[in-house]
Amino acid sequence: MIIVANRLPLKAEKRNGSWSFSWDQDSLYLQLKDGLPEDMEILYVGSLSVDVDSHEQDDVAQILLDKFKCVPTFFPPDLQSKFYDGFCKRQLWPLFHYMLPFSADHGGRFDRSLWEAYVATNKLFFQKVIEVINPDDDFVWIHDYHLMVLPTFLRRRFNRIRMGFFLHSPFPSSEIYRSLPVREEILKALLNSDLIGFHTFDYARHFLTCCSRMLGLEYQSKRGYIGLEYYGRTVGIKIMPVGINMGRIQSVMRYSEEEGKVTELRNRFEGKTVLLGIDDMDIFKGINLKLLAMEQMLRQHSNWRGRAVLVQIVNPARGKGIDVDEIRGEIEESCRRINEEFGKPGYQPIIYIDTPVSINEINAYYHIAECVVVTAVRDGMNLTPYEYIVCRQGLLGSESDFSGPKKSMLVASEFIGCSPSLSGAIRVNPWNVEATGEALNEALSMSDAEKQLRHEKHFRYVSTHDVAYWSRSFLQDLERICVDHFKKRCWGMGISFGFRVVALDPNFRKLSIPCIVSDYKRAKSRAILLDYDGTLMPQNSINKAPSQEVLNFLDALCEDKKNSIFIVSGRGRESLGKWFAPCKNIGIAAEHGYFLRWSGNEEWETCGQNSDFGWMQIVEPVMKQYTESTDGSSIEIKESALVWQYRDADPGFGSLQAKEMLEHLESVLANEPVAVKSGHYIVEVKPQGVSKGSVSEKIFSSMAEKGKPVDFVLCIGDDRSDEDMFEAIGNAMSKRLLCDNALVFACTVGQKPSKAKYYLDDTTEVTSMLESLAEASEASNFSMRELDGAL
Repeated sequence: MIIVANRLPLKAEKRNGSWSFSWDQDSLYLQLKDGLPEDMEILYVGSLSVDVDSHEQDDVAQILLDKFKCVPTFFPPDLQSKFYDGFCKRQLWPLFHYMLPFSADHGGRFDRSLWEAYVATNKLFFQKVIEVINPDDDFVWIHDYHLMVLPTFLRRRFNRIRMGFFLHSPFPSSEIYRSLPVREEILKALLNSDLIGFHTFDYARHFLTCCSRMLGLEYQSKRGYIGLEYYGRTVGIKIMPVGINMGRIQSVMRYSEEEGKVTELRNRFEGKTVLLGIDDMDIFKGINLKLLAMEQMLRQHSNWRGRAVLVQIVNPARGKGIDVDEIRGEIEESCRRINEEFGKPGYQPIIYIDTPVSINEINAYYHIAECVVVTAVRDGMNLTPYEYIVCRQGLLGSESDFSGPKKSMLVASEFIGCSPSLSGAIRVNPWNVEATGEALNEALSMSDAEKQLRHEKHFRYVSTHDVAYWSRSFLQDLERICVDHFKKRCWGMGISFGFRVVALDPNFRKLSIPCIVSDYKRAKSRAILLDYDGTLMPQNSINKAPSQEVLNFLDALCEDKKNSIFIVSGRGRESLGKWFAPCKNIGIAAEHGYFLRWSGNEEWETCGQNSDFGWMQIVEPVMKQYTESTDGSSIEIKESALVWQYRDADPGFGSLQAKEMLEHLESVLANEPVAVKSGHYIVEVKPQGVSKGSVSEKIFSSMAEKGKPVDFVLCIGDDRSDEDMFEAIGNAMSKRLLCDNALVFACTVGQKPSKAKYYLDDTTEVTSMLESLAEASEASNFSMRELDGAL
């Protein structure tokens, strides 16, 4: 397992000219190895928290690799500044926490040079990973928003690499995320991972909505697992909040007890009820909102004056965050004002600590706090409540003086990642200062029995869902999602961040024109079935009528007496009949085969079993109702079917309306001889038994009955309805509708998962191939005419 993160889980110090390194026991990336198999070798790739001179970098790298199995990534100071302080902290961090760059002073405008630095730095991490990876055996686990484009670099080099990504920050709603100028580049890069992890369903839902709205990808849920189909690969979505390291906290608790920190603080706050806040200095932590809520509680509930104390510990800011100095000044001003108003000799309602506090001392504060308060306005996870709960439980098996009934209380913002898992906490909207103040009073006033019950519920969850459980679960899902990696044929497509890997069945291959021409020449009875839109005609073509070039080679194919050529389309018979009138011998199956005409000289026949269309009077009003309420949708009225399409509607709302319409129509049409189906941006109602597959079988059986059993089949289509044709061809072999030695070429347009065994890239390749077959027919006809002349 190669764990890649911005920071290595190491502490570094230079003493007397030589470097000293040690593990950072509080690093999540170090702790997660507890959940990985014991026989799994773990390597770390990341940067150090200190600068190392260029002439020392090789020696330091060798030491870290030998002693710690760490591979350090070094980059120039200017690149580091643009990457971390620039793009990460001033672009991604604010945006992912719902702060839009409204002005140059508020959030900062997008700077293309910072994005280029971000990409360049990710490439440096990539270069370090490839130094140590064995792509056939190893797993790569990438962490957090600093490295979101790294998956593309790795996937481009190793198509079958097994790679997971976990985002430790929030993922914003699509309305926020879509303001990012490089939004699609980042989404596509993340989709080069095999498994993408999020703390909460909200974050995952936002990501999936972005994929839907910006890339047109829809997710599926099967047996409890969420997946996105992306060019033949299934990208798994994992929802699992990270946990804490129980062993580490127990160890710290033991030290705190031995040092007497807990006793010292208990004596200091004797007779007081302590509320505790521990936050980084960051504009999103809502520290000042917490202070205002405390002020509100003291103002509304005078019984807590002189008794309730809020201890607010503030950790130093991580990097050069936005507006840090302003928020610090605001916090200090609030502390001063509240202490002046409610303080008295021997009592200060706010104790503000902005100097470094040891982990042992923080642990001691957890022990004495009656309630922990987290009022972040947006936070990826926040493990402070988890740590507090474990500390209040006390040392396992200890007989210390705080081993009585265990109780704890939490007031937690509903905007933090751990909030959904803490059902016993009092959840608050931190922006509502009055309600948060009342929540503080409720937490302190609650009975001990109630606090004990809530604590027990929380401790059961926190103790079983620790960091080892989280990493074990992630690895299991990564192994499951990658199990088919080496069973599929993979190749890369696209340039830059449009790069992706197409993964397809090993039997799925490109149709070779020379090979099919050779087999075509040997055949005696051929059936050629062609879809129209997306096959003979590009989907985005404004003029939908076939070109003269298409009509010419189709006419040439029809002139060959060994051929039976059919256009099999969802379009109506009127437009198809008009367009292909010049080709007198071409067959047409219109409206997915409901209407069939064997040639231009024959009458249309109906293939549907039922000619009663009374159901249309039921369906049309329902579709009109949904059309009126869904902007961008429309109804297509065919002779045998009704189609509601929402391609131009809002994707999310259109999909929701389509799902509801499907259920509505299935309910009202339960006793009617029709099928209700959903497709790509459509809902269609048509007679039962009508499909491209059924009309294909009818064509094969009719040809066999006429003494022309088919020994060569070419079937080309591009969408979901054409899959019925491909399936029918397979069934036709088993039903003996074709010759025993028939050559079958089922071909889809575009490289995508399909029941067809062959593909051509686009309509240009389709027309090129059909022209080659037409030329072969013309050459054969010419030879036959020469032979007749000689005879």
